[in-house]
Amino acid sequence: MNMRGSSLRGARETATRLTVCLCLLAVAAAGCSSGDNGSAGAPSGSGAPGAARPGESTLAARREAMVRNIERGYGLSDKTVLAAMRAVPRHEFVPPKLRRLAYADGPLPIGEGQTISQPYIVAEMTRQLHLKSDSRVLEVGTGSGYQAAVLAEITPHVFTIEIVKSLADSAARRLARLGYDTVAVRHGDGYAGWKARAPFDAIVVTCGAAEPPKPLIDQLAPGGRMVIPVGEAGSVQQLQVIEKDADGKVTVYPLMAVRFVPLTRELR
Repeated sequence: MNMRGSSLRGARETATRLTVCLCLLAVAAAGCSSGDNGSAGAPSGSGAPGAARPGESTLAARREAMVRNIERGYGLSDKTVLAAMRAVPRHEFVPPKLRRLAYADGPLPIGEGQTISQPYIVAEMTRQLHLKSDSRVLEVGTGSGYQAAVLAEITPHVFTIEIVKSLADSAARRLARLGYDTVAVRHGDGYAGWKARAPFDAIVVTCGAAEPPKPLIDQLAPGGRMVIPVGEAGSVQQLQVIEKDADGKVTVYPLMAVRFVPLTRELR
């Protein structure tokens, strides 16, 4: 496998996000393994114990504020991705007691020692996939199903794998209840991918791997893109885009420094 770094494109994308990278080191946790690697500040007063459950209009306003922050605060301007983030009710993907924090700029625990990723990270990883309406997408690390729902707002061909059975089962029910019934959810080892449904035009891995799993690269279609955090567990990782050209040649583009929970192999 021939993997090389981009000297221009990767550097350009990294440079434009230098300021963002510094604040993301502690907030990019995702739901693949145990641990909560930090969070960004929530809106003032939103986390008061015993606060009344917010109504739908309040939640909609907070969701709109979240999207504005992604667009203006982080500079993400992809209209398709922003529309997807605006459409998905993130509060449905967090525990009821944390619903008031659903649209805060940080990750949240979702049970089983797992987390739902920071909204900006979800948006940026989605943007980097370069999805089309007919793209076939594999997600490794379903968690509560939020990332899968965002992907399904762009393409109906979404396949997602979760290593924790209780999370896989609850995510499947939640996605179906919310109308994302085209999303295929599987309990299994995401490292091995989903060979029976391959190839995929895009793969998003929401947990950190020491190196990109070869089975996932093999299941990436020619012209496809994979977004994955790469680095040792417990250390700062590098979010990477891996492209496979028409001849099967693989190129790696570094994006930014992040910190994700580790990719694990043992089924739970």
